[in-house]
Amino acid sequence: MKKLKLGYAPTRRFVFSAEDAFKYKVLIREKIQSFGMDIEIVDLEGLNEEGLLYNDNIGADLITDRFRQEKVDAVFFPHCNFGTEDTVARVAKALGKPALLWGPRDEAPLEDGMRLRDTQCGLFATGKILRRFNVPYTYVTNSRVDDPVFERGFKNFVAASNVVRHFRSLRILQIAPRPASFWTMMVNEGELLERFGIEIHPITLVDITRAAQRQEKKNSSEMLEAVDFIRSRMDITEVTDDDVRRVAALKVAMKQFAVETGSSAIAIQCWSSLQEAIGIMPCLANALLTDEQIPVTCETDIHGAITSIMVQSAAMNEAPTFFADLTIRHPENANGELLFHCGNFPVSLSVEEKPKLRKHFLFDDHSPGTHEGEIRGGDMTLARFDGDHGEYSLFLGKARGIQGPFTRGSYVWVEVNDWPLWEEKLVTGPYVHHSVGIHANVIPPLYEACNYIPGLTPDPVDPTEAQIRAWLRGSV
Repeated sequence: MKKLKLGYAPTRRFVFSAEDAFKYKVLIREKIQSFGMDIEIVDLEGLNEEGLLYNDNIGADLITDRFRQEKVDAVFFPHCNFGTEDTVARVAKALGKPALLWGPRDEAPLEDGMRLRDTQCGLFATGKILRRFNVPYTYVTNSRVDDPVFERGFKNFVAASNVVRHFRSLRILQIAPRPASFWTMMVNEGELLERFGIEIHPITLVDITRAAQRQEKKNSSEMLEAVDFIRSRMDITEVTDDDVRRVAALKVAMKQFAVETGSSAIAIQCWSSLQEAIGIMPCLANALLTDEQIPVTCETDIHGAITSIMVQSAAMNEAPTFFADLTIRHPENANGELLFHCGNFPVSLSVEEKPKLRKHFLFDDHSPGTHEGEIRGGDMTLARFDGDHGEYSLFLGKARGIQGPFTRGSYVWVEVNDWPLWEEKLVTGPYVHHSVGIHANVIPPLYEACNYIPGLTPDPVDPTEAQIRAWLRGSV
């Protein structure tokens, strides 16, 4: 995937120390590069002698043009002294990208009483003018360059910006309509396009069947790689070689459709017509693609696919998601819950060295293709983008893996802070029984991303909104 591009626009004001501002421009850049994030920084070097935004000597148009030409995804406006609020606001308004406002904490006045920067004062001014320009922005508490709150806030902003850039260019490959009995999977395709710019690219079951059958007859490098992976990484004793090839062929065909259509995620009607057409369940194919950062959701869950991309992006595309039913409560733990699906969790998450490729245990035809077994526990985030009646929200909560009884399919038992509260939120809506999990704390960046997505309201259950904001400003 392409790296996130960050516009770096350090700013100063003429009445304060230009030398100190230049010093901090360098220090801040060095610090953010030391954080080790896989991003590309686009700066203002060459536009003037200082590479700083000040006094409109390099106009907002020049800065905006550079950032547009470089196709930046977000902009950081570190105030190296008081800063030039009007130019900052013009650039931020023209670009329409996530904007970060922060400045290093001021030192004590000099012995003669003079102050070199007055950075905090300038932050107050810029924040007000950004509001006047109706520009959403992220603010990190005025702090020293080496303070943990700056690193925390900067990383969170970059992750939130990654969510926004993927959300704004989201196209989902829809393979067949939802199962007829799953009314919960209804979505308003026109509204998703009108409100969020999310595109749905539908194909039929006939399209994917023919494509998979063509792949099955080939020995392309993609087919050979997929077959070899399944044979070497999984226990395939319960299925035939033909089953393995069919699963591999479906995986390759789905990926090719996604690439050709520019789709970031896939929502597939996983049962029951597909089994009649090609004789397999798509669960393992879904798992393999999800591990490759093309998340696939079951039962044509479009909102689930949207959630998957948001969650994956919040982790900077460094960890796979898993798509799960919220299924039953733990038999002994009042705050425990089973996250389950028929067999689609990524292979990389399995606790077994060679997880099983099995036949479906529930449907009468018992078609092969499920990737079964428990996945690892630990801390994780659970999320769900959903909506109805024209209102959309993003459910957010943290969970922790716990011990629980064996069950079929892909699964993990988790504990949350207050399951009755979770259940109340989920049942009273606008949510359904599907959720997306990831082994990372991505709640703060997902919460912040909603600041840049008009019409989407964050709905955190644990931590609460107040706790998220306190963590971001360094109060806890």
